[in-house]
Parts: sequence; C-alpha cells; structure tokens
Amino acid sequence: MDKLMDNPWFLKILALLLSVLLYSSIPHTGEKLTDVDVPGQQTSVTIKDIPVKVYYDTENLVVLGIPNTVDITIKGPITHVQSAKALKNFEIFVDLTDAKIGEQKVKLEVNDLSDKLKATIKPASVDVTIQEKITKEFKVQAEFDSNQIEEGFSAGQPVVEPNNVKITGAKSVIDRITYVKATLEATGKLNETITKDALIQVLDKELNKLNVVVEPATVKVTIPIKNNSKTVPINIIRKGTPPSGVTIDSIELDIKEATITGNEEVVKDTENVRVEVDVSKISDNTVLTLPVIISNGITKVTPQTVKATIVVKKQEEKTVSEKTVSEIPLEIRGLTESLSAEINDPVNKMISLLINGSSASVNAIRPDDFTVYIDLSSLSEGNHDVNIHVEGPPDINWKPDKTSAEITITKTNA
Repeated sequence: MDKLMDNPWFLKILALLLSVLLYSSIPHTGEKLTDVDVPGQQTSVTIKDIPVKVYYDTENLVVLGIPNTVDITIKGPITHVQSAKALKNFEIFVDLTDAKIGEQKVKLEVNDLSDKLKATIKPASVDVTIQEKITKEFKVQAEFDSNQIEEGFSAGQPVVEPNNVKITGAKSVIDRITYVKATLEATGKLNETITKDALIQVLDKELNKLNVVVEPATVKVTIPIKNNSKTVPINIIRKGTPPSGVTIDSIELDIKEATITGNEEVVKDTENVRVEVDVSKISDNTVLTLPVIISNGITKVTPQTVKATIVVKKQEEKTVSEKTVSEIPLEIRGLTESLSAEINDPVNKMISLLINGSSASVNAIRPDDFTVYIDLSSLSEGNHDVNIHVEGPPDINWKPDKTSAEITITKTNA
C-alpha cells in the first residue's frame, strides 16, 4: 500500500472513483443545482395614495367618478413585499377603452405586480359616469379687492384680454357653469392703473370650483385707477357782527386754494371750500388760524388750516350810524341738477339786515350791495334747516333778522 500511495496515478484514479460515488449518492429531481427551495417569511403591507390611471377615449369622452388615488394592500414573501413598497413599480388602472356613455360600475385592476404577491385594492370598484366631452365659450368677469384702492382714488371698469375663453369638460359640468372669474391678486394700496395676469376660476352657482379645462388658463386684467382730487378756491365766510365802532377793513388768507379728495361725484360738483371768520369778537387787527371746512363726501383737504389776517377800522361814536336794509332776496347755491329746493321760511324768500358803520357808508348802502344765500351742496332729499350766509361791503357791519332758513329738497322729474 505504501508503494501504491506513492504512485501519483493511483491517487488520481482513487480521487475519480470517490467523486463518482459522491455524485451518485445525491438524488436528482430535474432541478438545477443552483435552485434552493427555502421557505420565505410571509408579510403584508398597505400602501396609501397610489395614483389611478384611466384608459379611455380622451378626445371625445369625459370620465367622472374615478378617484385620484387609492390604497392597496399587498401580501406575500417579505422580500417581494418590501421591494414593491419601496419601488412602487406597479400600476393601478381602470380600462374604459370599450366603455359606452352612461353610468356603470368598473373594477380597479393592478398591473406589473409580482405573481408571488396578492393585492387587495380599496375601493375594489367605483361607480363612474362617462359623458360626451364638449367645448363652449364663456365671457370672463374680472374681480379685485376694492379695499386695496388708496383713499382719494377710484377704480374704473376692469378690462380683460382676451374677454372670452374656451372651456372643455363633461356636458353636465359645462351646464352647471355660472361664473367664470379672473381674480386680480395685488399687494399694497393701488393708486395707479395696474395690469397683471390672472388665473381663471370656473364656479357653479354655489361657488364650487368645477373640474374643467380652460383655454387660455390665464388672462390679462387691467384695472384703471383715477385720482379723485382737484384744487378749488377757499372762500371767506363772515359770521356775526363786529363790535360797535369796529369796521372790518379786510380779511386775507395766507393760502387761497386747497386740494380736495373724496367721492368722484362729490369732488366733481364741489367748486370751493370755506373758512368761517367770527367777526363778532374782533376789535383789533389780528391773525387767526382757522380750519378749512369741507362738504360731506370730501374725505381729505390740504391744507387743513389757514391763517387769516384781519384788519379793522375803529370809528368814533359820532360818525357811526345805523339803519335797516330790507327785502334782500335769498339765493340758493350748490344744488345739483337732479334736485330742486323750496324755501319754506322765510316765506317771502327775503331777509332784512340791520347795518351800522360810518354815516357816509351807511347812507350809500342799497339792498343789491349784499348777497344773501344758502349752500345746499352737501344736502339730500328732505326737510332741512340751513345757515344763511351774507356777503357785503367790507366797511359795513350787519346783523340779519334771520340766521337760518327752512327748506325742502325734492327730486326733479327727468
């Protein structure tokens, strides 16, 4: 045996025989030697919000009722389940390629999922409505937040380009369209004309957004912004009567015009603003700071105050005389064309003035030297008590027998 073990050919033949015996001892079932059947661990998992694809005639039909996403539960070997969850390399779909118009229940299916996995879709089926796809043209209405218009400015009629859009969708949805709006989104206060792109919104009568296709999806919206300001003169209105022996020689304002801002119609109809000077307390030359008085509907005036320089003349007692000037007609000012006014009191529409001043000036005075009026620019329909204003020669003092008038304002017939 020692000699045989030292012979290399003997060893080779022995190794070959042992290999043949070992091979013959293994059972053969026709499987490849690389296939090893090891039972795998089973598991299940639910994957949420998987998109649903729909196959149908998209050019001529619209499908309603298909959910955007569904949940799927898959069960099988843990390695396959983990792979499907990670890759999501499968598809959930509804095949409506041969479906007819109308309502029907359809089954949701899964594609490209390993045959070693079992899938359960929730919901498994859905009720769908298949309708004819139509396209219709609608006019676009522009919208914007009027609170964004800066004070003193107003917005004109919005301009939309293009003014009409084409909307495509299911016939039942197209029939529900009530509003097609382009809402202009802007930041900050608006004081000049603005043009911006606006997204189209399609709504039903309850303002629910409708699922349709809009072409174009955006339009240009222009909001014209106008400045409601203008410059008007500041009128001086005297109130009261100077003390005995004092004559108002002149009243001068340091600023003679003011800029007003407010409602467009009111600004348009306003011809002046005023300052009121109470001359009953003026006995010497003086300078007063007075507020500028505006009508209702005017929201802003610049300047808000002015300085009035008042120059007086003092007369000796013996040169002062007094008399009454009667039947001075009462004028109506500031009334718009759509309204008319009737003076109820004084009934004769006249007032009298008790005047005093130098004898020469008083003797020369006539009724037409005075202007007596009521300002109705800020009043509407109804009965009103309004102040009576008097304008007259600067060297004469006066006191009216009436300081207010009762009037009735009514609408004129067109």
